[in-house]
Amino acid sequence: MKIFSNNKEQTILNYINKKSYKKRLIQFIIGVFFVALSYNIFIVPNHLIPGGVGGLAIIIHSLIPINNSLIIFILNIFLLLLSLKLLGIEKTRASLLGSIIFPTFVKLTENINVWLEIDTSHILLSAIFAGIIYGFGAGLVFKAGFTTGGTDIINQIISKYLKISLGQSMFLSDGLIVISSSIFFGINRMLYSIIILYSISLISDRVVLGISDSKAFFIITNEEESITKFILKQLGYGVTIFKAKGGYKTKNEHVLMCVLPTKDYYHLKEGIRTIDPDAFYIITDTYEVYGGKENGKE
Repeated sequence: MKIFSNNKEQTILNYINKKSYKKRLIQFIIGVFFVALSYNIFIVPNHLIPGGVGGLAIIIHSLIPINNSLIIFILNIFLLLLSLKLLGIEKTRASLLGSIIFPTFVKLTENINVWLEIDTSHILLSAIFAGIIYGFGAGLVFKAGFTTGGTDIINQIISKYLKISLGQSMFLSDGLIVISSSIFFGINRMLYSIIILYSISLISDRVVLGISDSKAFFIITNEEESITKFILKQLGYGVTIFKAKGGYKTKNEHVLMCVLPTKDYYHLKEGIRTIDPDAFYIITDTYEVYGGKENGKE
């Protein structure tokens, strides 16, 4: 099926962004709502700093009695203008919606503790649940193809001008914000904030990628035929064979690839060891398998 017309201005990225837009927008709004809930229920009352403009807002609020949502909004507007100048209109447009929706939801949920009687005095529990709920919401946002704006813009600017990866720039910007929180709220609060950051990263990755229920094996063996028959006949899964060439001995060989459910991971691993104790294999988590025959079987 031909997806694109002859219009040269229509790109693959434009097509992806327009695809299922309403569904993705709803998912984005739900995600931001959970982030705002976590922020107002657990993070703000305990002066925990999860990085980002939300964390900066808590620090600034401790110095100037201005509403957190207003601080977030002002910071986001400033960052959008900075993005427009340094990153261009396309990059800025991608952060626009999140930069407006997030402070709006923070404002709408700022009195949530009046309605929900949750004891947030146990800081460790608050940090854990803040990370879980915030991470779940952030994962929904990222999975929908959006961002919440804020320091995402800073990360892109740092990445562009310091020539480092986005991951490194996120570590740098959020790390500086969290470390600076120790000056205002003490080292203990900073340590709890690190727990939140770790939890957010872990949970958001699980939401975006899913929980791995399959394993991919890449096998180099001198018993290629025997292992292939074992996988096909006894385990009942398919095998793909790649031609390869060793970099050290420059010897031509084959790589067997097999994707199978985690429940059969042990059987294949031990089968390889039994057939060829000298086999070399790599096992990786597989978060999504698409196409081919059902369950990877042939």
